[in-house]
Amino acid sequence: MKILLVEDDEKISSFLQKGLKEEGYIIDCAYDGEEALYLIENNNYELILLDIMIPYINGIEVCTKVRAKNINIPIIMLTAKDSIDDKVTGLNEGANDYITKPFSFEELLARIKVQLRANVSVNNILKIDSLSMNIDTKEVYRGKNLIKLTSKEYKILEFMLVNSKKLLSEDMINETLLDMDSSIASNIVSVYMYRLRTKIDKNYDKKLIHTIRGMGYKLSDEV
Repeated sequence: MKILLVEDDEKISSFLQKGLKEEGYIIDCAYDGEEALYLIENNNYELILLDIMIPYINGIEVCTKVRAKNINIPIIMLTAKDSIDDKVTGLNEGANDYITKPFSFEELLARIKVQLRANVSVNNILKIDSLSMNIDTKEVYRGKNLIKLTSKEYKILEFMLVNSKKLLSEDMINETLLDMDSSIASNIVSVYMYRLRTKIDKNYDKKLIHTIRGMGYKLSDEV
């Protein structure tokens, strides 16, 4: 799953990036409010970690602008401010949670998991048509048939399920692989799409993985 980290302190940012990547998350970073808004408007994220005291546009304003655009990505505010007013302001502007620095990485990780679970579904199942993925057990089914996937196939399919019915470019899909292996081949996305189609669509009349020529791929139950 892909997270945007908005933090202008490079040491904190580096620490959080390392820890979250080790937990299997894909991380984009922004160091000011303007960069954060640009990335949010041009990418697909499952969660935003948003510091309040950032340059140009502060975190509260970023949160306000994001919600004004009807973007409902979970937002966890990160800040050294710990007054009741700051917390209330952040939550009133649309933040889902609020954590005060200094905090333990374990606490942050627990709060991230709570928000991601709430945003995916009550029982932690990603589903489209007869294809389902349990993100707790890592099991994938097409109907009643268990599909065995490699770790990279699983990561790509998870990304596609979270962003189902959205057009995903090769570059976007490639990022999920680059986060796991920086030495991948240039045509690797098409290779993995072939493998996923073989496992997910080959024996079914209804195809779920679609190629949009010259643009990318889409996981959809609509033709």
